[in-house]
Amino acid sequence: MESQPKKISLIFISGIAALGGFLFGFDSGVINGTVDALQLAFDSDAAVTGFNVASVLLGAMAGAFFAGTAADKFGRKPVMIVTAIGFTISAWGSGISDGSVEFVLYRILGGVSMGAASVLAPAYISEIAPPKIRGSLATLQQLMIVIGLFMAFMSNYWLAGQSGGASEVFWGGFQTWQWMFWAEIIPAAIFLFALLTIPESPRYLVAAGREAEAAQVLAGISPDEDAEEKVADIRSTLREGTKPRLKDVISSYTGKIHPLVWAGLGLAVLQQFTGINVIFYYGATLWQAAGFTEADALLQNVITGSVNIFFTIVAIVLVDRLGRKPLLLVGSIGQAVMLGIMAYIFSNAASSGPDGIELSSSQGTYALLAANGYIAFFAFSWGPVMWVMLGEMFPNQYRGAALALCGLAQWGANFLITISFPILLAGIGLGLSYGIYAFFGLVAYFFVKFYVKETKGKTLEDMSREEAALERGGAQA
Repeated sequence: MESQPKKISLIFISGIAALGGFLFGFDSGVINGTVDALQLAFDSDAAVTGFNVASVLLGAMAGAFFAGTAADKFGRKPVMIVTAIGFTISAWGSGISDGSVEFVLYRILGGVSMGAASVLAPAYISEIAPPKIRGSLATLQQLMIVIGLFMAFMSNYWLAGQSGGASEVFWGGFQTWQWMFWAEIIPAAIFLFALLTIPESPRYLVAAGREAEAAQVLAGISPDEDAEEKVADIRSTLREGTKPRLKDVISSYTGKIHPLVWAGLGLAVLQQFTGINVIFYYGATLWQAAGFTEADALLQNVITGSVNIFFTIVAIVLVDRLGRKPLLLVGSIGQAVMLGIMAYIFSNAASSGPDGIELSSSQGTYALLAANGYIAFFAFSWGPVMWVMLGEMFPNQYRGAALALCGLAQWGANFLITISFPILLAGIGLGLSYGIYAFFGLVAYFFVKFYVKETKGKTLEDMSREEAALERGGAQA
């Protein structure tokens, strides 16, 4: 007698996949409180320090690019397991480093895991979730990212408070900044072992020719649907006799890159060009430049992290009700306005000499409100929705390949913004820098308005067929 498939909780497996987002966020945020301490520990100048901060993004570019195609070849679950191992080794190695070269190598390894996690978690969740709650479940990835950021800020703030500063000697004779990195080992180990309990993506299994396994997984996660019928539906959106591969991003009808891939690339790049990671990577340094103490600057990071979490929860509530496109449009305008306010404030701030700027009491208050307003608009729109759309907008046949390119573009834009900020800060100041980011907020609005399609409520297979029909029609016209 055939055994009944075990029912699996969608929230449980989505939450485990999203733990990769927690580590993505923690790894992104932990560097925030260590920048000045690293400069002292490694005796590095501003340029080398900037590269120490940004080097993780080089690894993320590689991780995002290769993860999609590797996941198409080996499966989503095995590649996520490798990312968990990478996070663990990177956290340990970053803390034991005694020079910039060694530190950069470990940070690049962590970046590979960050990049892989950034594209695999939303893709995996989108592939196992039903349409009516797919957006909410995929947004768990962003929620875990911001919780990871918040926990990194909290960890840094607590450790620095206990020791007296990031450069001070703490437990075991090691400096506090080392413990800031080692704190990541615990969630990385939890992620690794939790991954062993979740199933492989049924859409990968169908593409790999393992249809019986796919049917079993589908029966477990969606017991009310006919698993065999769903397998056949998935199979219909794949090219018979071929597995997904990188060159599938080129349309067989037009010989050009699919328009959807260009839309995804635009979303990926514009999410970064509004300067969000300037706040996350350089938040403590930025507020110290504006006259805050190290302790106060680290506390501002904790406040920012709290705002980020709250408004990401707002996104979870709204994304499947209002849709993806409305949130992106509102978020674009909101970010542009808040960045414009910050540009005005910092452009009119008094100079405090060669070390930075000086805000009056009222200017400091307005700057903090605008910065957190900017975070709020990002958190319920571009932060989670960009990843939701990248995970669901591409057809089954080339989802992994498109994610590879979009992930590469997203992390490349992240690297460009991160490495250029210290140069902009020194060259044109905070005011004009924020003005540039505000301009890209307006660009993002018009890009979404004219080039991005709504995906709310559609199955991945329906979207695959719609896109194929549009391309056939365009090729025949």
